[in-house]
Amino acid sequence: MPMLKIFVGTMYGGALDVAEQLRPVFEEAGYEVAIFDQPTLNDLIGSPTDLALFCVSTTGSGDLPGNIVPFARELEAQSPGLDGLRYGLIALGDSSYGDTFCGAGRQLDALLEDQGAQRLGERLEVDAMETFMADDEALPWAEQWIDEQQLKVA
Repeated sequence: MPMLKIFVGTMYGGALDVAEQLRPVFEEAGYEVAIFDQPTLNDLIGSPTDLALFCVSTTGSGDLPGNIVPFARELEAQSPGLDGLRYGLIALGDSSYGDTFCGAGRQLDALLEDQGAQRLGERLEVDAMETFMADDEALPWAEQWIDEQQLKVA
């Protein structure tokens, strides 16, 4: 069974809730799912990762949440090269913050691409000003992502 690793960057637990809600969608598609809420670079590269999904909220100033900062710093410092990594990204933000809207997700996306990782499809950006529960957008996006990228294995 292929492994999907979900890496979470969260301030108050919203992104972790999204990850937990997505688990059964990917299990039904044939994946073993592991969720990392204190992710390290070793979680990504220390064992096979068939597919990765990043669920990342954004601080008010557009920065990465504290729990995923060590992961991002390790990724920058070690520059492991992620040529074989296929991933998706869900960014949570609040458009009332203007230019920093979904800044953490955009920053992480650029960092992954700089390392050679391949994002499959478009990044989902969830706006808290329009969507009260982020999983209301994330669940249909994940189902569509699985179909469009032909990720179903079961």
